[in-house]
Amino acid sequence: QVQLVESGGGLVQAGGSLTLSCVVSGTDFRYVVMRWYRQAPGKQREWVALITVGGHTNYADFAKGRFTISRDTAKNTAYLQMSSLKPEDTATYYCNDEGPSWGQGTQVTVSS
Repeated sequence: QVQLVESGGGLVQAGGSLTLSCVVSGTDFRYVVMRWYRQAPGKQREWVALITVGGHTNYADFAKGRFTISRDTAKNTAYLQMSSLKPEDTATYYCNDEGPSWGQGTQVTVSS
């Protein structure tokens, strides 16, 4: 059974930075595509970024130039570095391995 554990969220002022982590277990991390999603209160979950097995990345338009997704195979961990944060980035952030399992998410709150 795949388990995903997100961490690193918090309260930050607009313009600040945070780095989220996602530790993955129960699957061979070397061979999974990792995605980050977010869900703001009252809104649907939306895709943020992905990183392929080979390290190729892709981002939602709102994340381009501000967010960076990466992975450390030795640590079974995916990361999401976020900078120039805006109040509209406030959401619970989730990682996913393109499977049915989800973690508890990590809350990011950006104050204006």
